[in-house]
Amino acid sequence: MEYLIGFNVAWREALDILLVAAIYAYIIHLVRGTRAVAVIYGLVLVLLVYYLSNELGLYSLNWLLTNFLGSIVLIVIILFQGDLRRALAQMGAGRFWKKPQLSEAIVEELSQAVMALAKAKVGALIVIERYEPLGDVVERGVPLDAVITASLLTTIFQVGTPLHDGAVIIRRGRIAAAGCILPLSSKLKAQSLFGTRHRAALGISEESDSLSIVVSEERGTVSIAMGGRLTTSLNDLRLRRVIKNALER
Repeated sequence: MEYLIGFNVAWREALDILLVAAIYAYIIHLVRGTRAVAVIYGLVLVLLVYYLSNELGLYSLNWLLTNFLGSIVLIVIILFQGDLRRALAQMGAGRFWKKPQLSEAIVEELSQAVMALAKAKVGALIVIERYEPLGDVVERGVPLDAVITASLLTTIFQVGTPLHDGAVIIRRGRIAAAGCILPLSSKLKAQSLFGTRHRAALGISEESDSLSIVVSEERGTVSIAMGGRLTTSLNDLRLRRVIKNALER
């Protein structure tokens, strides 16, 4: 009986350690390559200074850092509110048990449309929903619920049409809406090579796990934004590969 009790305790401790390790691994995966990494380094540095101030008897500095770290939970929530929201949204969206899929035919139609728009130097912005729902973005646009075809996409973005300035949202393998307004990123403000479409693509990728395809009307280049990163100058082959790889993650 005593052996079984000891075994149960060991089993619970092992489960506890595994759960904590999984949470830490998920947090590291979530913030890797984002601005949150720099904030974490800053917090680690503050903790190191706090430890040294206590060891060296720097009482004023230690008192200041003690009061600062006393509100560390609130500070973390404020600093990482976007990342925490995104993590909870990913968990609620069922990231771990379902995968967004686009058939080969849809990827072909997307690629044809994007390359035709790039060749004609017609600006375009297409957002593919992945795990996190973009219902709030879809509601701000014009609902379509249409089959994805190259001809429809190129028509939507033709200059002079009512919907050409907004973004097209692709959800569950269909065009959910067009003319959608997206949040703008502050990263590209000082870079004249990138306009509002690129900032919008980057902005929605910072707030969700979506994949955004941008066609520049000035240069006729194709770019992709995902996870707060912008990849530029894509050709047809690389575009198809990036779309497939993103949806397989």
